[in-house]
Amino acid sequence: MSGAIAAGSAGPLVVLDADSTLIREEAIELLADAAGSLELVAAVTERAMRGELDFAQSLRERVATLAGLDASVFAQVRERMTPTDGVQELIDTVHRAGGRVGVVSGGFHELLDPLAERLGLDFCRANRLELDTSGRLTGRVDGPIVDAEAKAAALVEWAELAGVPRGRTIAVGDGANDLRMLATAALGVAFCAKPVVRAQADVSIDRPDLSQVLALAGLRG
Repeated sequence: MSGAIAAGSAGPLVVLDADSTLIREEAIELLADAAGSLELVAAVTERAMRGELDFAQSLRERVATLAGLDASVFAQVRERMTPTDGVQELIDTVHRAGGRVGVVSGGFHELLDPLAERLGLDFCRANRLELDTSGRLTGRVDGPIVDAEAKAAALVEWAELAGVPRGRTIAVGDGANDLRMLATAALGVAFCAKPVVRAQADVSIDRPDLSQVLALAGLRG
């Protein structure tokens, strides 16, 4: 990490984590609440965010507790998801400056896609949950897991697609699964983050207001 975003006319590209960054909640815990496995899932989530567990393994363990939930749970959970303060201002201001904003998540497309569209995000990448023929969750993830390396790769891919130099990229996240992405960006921002993330990020934001990223991007005095 360079610790600063380069001056220039292109971009910036801002890439956000989803759970406890783009939204206030941990979406898998909302699903687990519906499945009756919240206590177990919350404990595993906490350990994974501190970097004590392999993310892919911990995700599979948590998703397994959701087996049997009907797909109608997605709409119920989306109603409980709360965008973090300042996120719309961040997106709109970056767009006015000619930049792009994406979200990459260890969470799930089924929950994130409608929110990403509503907020006007340019990119969205997450995991998918497998359903059986009756429309119930199998307890498995469908396809490759979006882990730390996949998050970093998304930032690089989106910067190339948007024509934004790496020196004009900012990554924002709160958990250990975001560290590779934060290290790949020109500026890695720990957002209300776990100690392991604050220790390794270029800069920390401790107030839950994503509009604070604008000053780091040179878009607010």
